[in-house]
Order: sequence, then structure tokens, then C-alpha cells
Amino acid sequence: MDSMDVCGRDVRIISVNTVVVGAGAAALNAADQLHARGVTDIALVCEDIGSSTSRNAGSDKQTYYKLSLSGGEGDSVREMAQTLFDGQCVDGDIALAEAANSAACFLRLCELGVPFPVNRYGEYVGYKTDHDPRRRATSAGPLTSRLMVEALERSVKAKNIPIYSGMQAVSILTRGGKAIGLLCLDLGGLARGEVSYAAFNCVNIVWATGGPAGLYADTAYPEGQHGATGIALEAGARGRNLTEWQYGLASISPRWNVSGTYMQVLPRFVSTDADGNDEREFLDEFFDSRGALLDCVFLKGYQWPFDVCKAAGGSSLIDMLVYVERCMKGRRVFLDFTRNAGGGEADFGALGEEARGYLKKAGALFGTPVDRLIHMNAPAYEFYRNRGVDLKKEPLEIALCAQHNNGGLAVDCWWQTDVEGLFAAGEAAATHGVYRPGGSALNAGQVGSMRAARYIAARRNGQPDSAGRFAQAAREQMERVVRTGNMALERADNAAQLLAEAQRDMSRAGAAIREAAAIAALANTTKRRLFDLERDAGCSERTLPQFFRYRDALIGQCVYLSAMADYIAKGGKSRGSALYYDAAGMRPHAALDERFRFVLDNGDLGRMVQEVKYRDGECAFEWRPVRPLPDDDDFFENVWRGFRDNGNIY
Repeated sequence: MDSMDVCGRDVRIISVNTVVVGAGAAALNAADQLHARGVTDIALVCEDIGSSTSRNAGSDKQTYYKLSLSGGEGDSVREMAQTLFDGQCVDGDIALAEAANSAACFLRLCELGVPFPVNRYGEYVGYKTDHDPRRRATSAGPLTSRLMVEALERSVKAKNIPIYSGMQAVSILTRGGKAIGLLCLDLGGLARGEVSYAAFNCVNIVWATGGPAGLYADTAYPEGQHGATGIALEAGARGRNLTEWQYGLASISPRWNVSGTYMQVLPRFVSTDADGNDEREFLDEFFDSRGALLDCVFLKGYQWPFDVCKAAGGSSLIDMLVYVERCMKGRRVFLDFTRNAGGGEADFGALGEEARGYLKKAGALFGTPVDRLIHMNAPAYEFYRNRGVDLKKEPLEIALCAQHNNGGLAVDCWWQTDVEGLFAAGEAAATHGVYRPGGSALNAGQVGSMRAARYIAARRNGQPDSAGRFAQAAREQMERVVRTGNMALERADNAAQLLAEAQRDMSRAGAAIREAAAIAALANTTKRRLFDLERDAGCSERTLPQFFRYRDALIGQCVYLSAMADYIAKGGKSRGSALYYDAAGMRPHAALDERFRFVLDNGDLGRMVQEVKYRDGECAFEWRPVRPLPDDDDFFENVWRGFRDNGNIY
């Protein structure tokens, strides 16, 4: 460990082979897998070891997707790969890698103590999830990913892998298209009243920072999750499928998906003005009967993500109506579990066969929504009560929220980006397309981090430069970043306010409901904000982290909005979790505004991948065909010979 002075700030230099950036399941697995393969000269770097999405997020029954490991129903690696590939805009080699390694990564978690259910014979039983033709899904409950994180953290700590918590990544240091290090703001130093930095001098970086949660105001991501995709795009990493997100209804305090039982108990949807007055049940005017309304609400439990295919006459109409109230009318939206829709007794006889049959089988044809919730899923009620919201007494504020980015940084089948030495794993990596089976993100994070670790161990297990050579190579870039932070400290403390404003704009124009003119206008505004950043944005020492997050978010918003505009220019139509306005299209409901007219995508662009390179404030786009599923020689003797040759597979 050495140090240097950069623009009057102390910068510690820490030299290791590999820096893993992140605190979630993908980051912890990368560190664990590297150590298991003999790469022990590593450091896990994060803002707060307890703040990752996978530690703090969940759902009614959080799913892990993997190859079928029970029953008599046939399955194969190739079939699972085909399912992932069929999600559109997915490269076949990545789909095959995720399928082929799903069982190994899943069983590794089981060995570490994650309590996935088995029957008396040891079969890991499964169920069908969305976009799943088999029964590949399994769950350890609503906090499956937290159980994964806790098990992986125990393994990492048992190996004494250094964890640098309290480090905020602010720049990936590069030279000649290669990653040579990482510059971090030392949050511990800020807590002691000093502005200082740490620079990690390394051969490899595994970028497992999660999705770019900081782009949006209305988000289901936990409070501590910000993401850092903008920094990686700035470093030269190519973006892929950035237009493809998953949005859904979620509470905003605390942030949590209101899927599954929360919808199936048929809560009342109400909106108020900004002060909580003028309460009204706003869904009524869009349905012919109370029974039709409640059937639609019930289906949101199964069909939680906003899906444009379910916009016309389907459950996603609910999402759009919530968006109208909150983002177009400026009202607040709540779920009320204390009373039935209409305020009286529930008319279960008005329900359709599916909803009524489900509630009857659950023994829940009685009482208020909260009565039914406690009866059917008491932990779902306790979750909010333990976080200060008693659904017996008060409503739950919700919004249509960003929940998962299916795109991200472009990677190859070893999860390396086009910046040499920079790998991406977890949600930061673009391994999904338009649709994905529920739970496939947890599998992708484990497979990707394992694949990156294997490649590093086989091909990139060398020593970093000396601290002196590193300091010389990285000084100019470090000076640029540190100087930007110093200048911000001399201006008014407004970065947090400016970030919140930019996030609100993104939730209105760049989320599930998209329109070309609004996207173009916000893209121009965002470019101006980024260009004027060093003139307009300021902070105190306490809010310096917010300044750097604002900068990262602006870069991300600039590239993501440009990707949406490019998709529209390419002739792209509504698909997945995004409705694009089209004047020639249909309205999902006669009472909805003209701005909701849309045309469904015909699937042609599903065979293409959109990639983007960001440089000096500008975006260069390229469209290419998806890489097909590989048709490799799987004759055992040939594979064995290549494997014995120590590296042919790489």
C-alpha cells in the first residue's frame, strides 16, 4: 500500500490482481470463485457491504431459475438455452453458458447453505415461472437473494478475502483500451471530516455494481442501490440492449414489489392530491363492472411486470392507470388494504372463475384485503409492519417503478467487456433481452461471476504494475476526476436536489411509457446538464458522494435515452415492458389519453442487438444480428483433449 498527492488530496494506492466492485450475490460469488481457483490477490470494494439489491430486495416468492432437477419431465441444457435465447435480442453463446452452468451454480449455493426445498428423495422440485415452458423455477422464500448473499458472505469471510467497504467507485482508470485500476472516493474519510481517495492498481476489474437504479425516481431498487453503469460506459465499455427494462408496481417507502398475494387479496386502489386529500377510487371509470376490475387486479399478482402485450384489456392496464395518476396528473397513488373496493362488503360472486376459485381454495372468501392477506400470507403483512407500515391501519403508497435492467454492459461468453481486463457480472451485464424467465437474473449473476473468475484464473492471473508505474500512468485521469470533485466543493450544495430532479424527469419520459419527442427533449436536457455539470452542480463534503452519483446518473441517462431514440429511429415498436407512442396505433382503453396509442413490435428487431459506444458526450450505435446458439463438437474425446491442453476452452 502506497499513497500519492493528487490535486491536494491524499490517494492511497492498493495493488492487487483483481478488484471486484459490488456487495451483492454476483460480487461475492466472483470473489469466492476467484479464491477457490487460486486467485487470492483480490479485493472486494463496495460503498456498503449491507446495501446491495440482492441483500435488500425480494418479492412474494422470489424465484431462482435453473435446469430442471426433479420429476420425469424431460429437460436439457440445449432446451434451457433455447428458452433464454427465445427472449429476443439474446446472444446464443451467452444463453448456452447460462443454461450449462445453471445446475453447478445452483448446487454450489445449496452446499453453502441456501435452503432451497427438496423432497424426501433429494429432488430439487420446481414450478413454472413466467416465460418458462418447464418447471425450472425454485425459491427459498421471499428473501431468496438475501439468503444467497448471506451464504456467500460467510464463505468470503471464511477465506479472509479483504473487503473494502466505504469505497465509492468514481472512475475506471484505463490506458490504451485496457483497465489498469479503479479510483474510489473514501467514504470513511468523509465520515472523519477529510476528503481522500483510494486507487486500486490491478490487472482485472469485475464490475458487479447492479443495475443503474440511480437513473429513476420511481424505482423498486433498495435505497442503498445506486448502480454505476455510467462510469463503465465512460471508460469505454459498450452498452447493449439498454432500452430493455422491467417495470412494475411497487411501494415507494419502503421499496418493495407489490406482486403475488398483495394483489390477489384485491386491495382498493385510491389516489389523492399531493397533500393526501381528495381521495378517490380512480380505477372504477375504466371497467364495466366491479367484478372485471377485481379480476384485473387479481391477475396483477401473477402478471406483475408491466407487459405491453397485456396493455389492451389485460392486467397491465392497471400499471398505466397508476402512471396516469402519478406522472401525468401529479397525484399520489395508494393501495388500501383496510377496506374492500367500493368501501362495503366484498362481492365475491362478481369475480371471475379463476380469482374466485383461487380465493376459495385458499379459504379467503371473507373480510377485508388485510384480513385475507394475513390469512393467506402472514409474512407479507409482517414485512411492512416490521418496516413501520401497518396495513391494518394505513394505506401503502405505490408507483410504476423501474425494477430490473435487462440490458447493460456488453459482454462475451466469459463476461468480459470490450475494455480489456474489465468484466461485468450480475445486473450490470447485458445478458437478457426483451423477455426473460422469472428468476433468470439470479442465475445469470452466479454464472457470469463464476465464468469471469474462471477466465481470470486461467488467463489473467498476473501481477499488477508497480505502484510507481501505475501512479504515472493513471495520474492525468485521476487529476481530472479529483479536480472535478474539488471544484464542486466550492459551489452551492445542490447536487442532491439536481439528481432528484433528473430522476423525476427520467421516470416520466424514459420509463415504461415512452414518446419520441419527450425522449428527444429530455436527452437534450440531460446532455446540457452534463455539459454544465462543472458550472452548475455543487456539494458539501457530506454530499460529495451525491455529486459523483449525479455525474454517473447523467452519463447513464444520456446513453439510455439516446438508445431509446435510436430504437425508435430504427422503426422499433412497443415490446416487453415499454409502450412507445405511435399515432397510427390503438389505444389500450377508450378512456385513455391519445398518448397511449401503440403498435406491437412484430419481432423482427428481436433477432438484432443494439449496441452503443459512448465517447466525449456522444453515442455511436451499431445493430447486429444475435449470435446463434453454438453448435460445438460435443464428442467426448475431442472435448477432453481440448480441456487437457489447459486452456483451449478459453
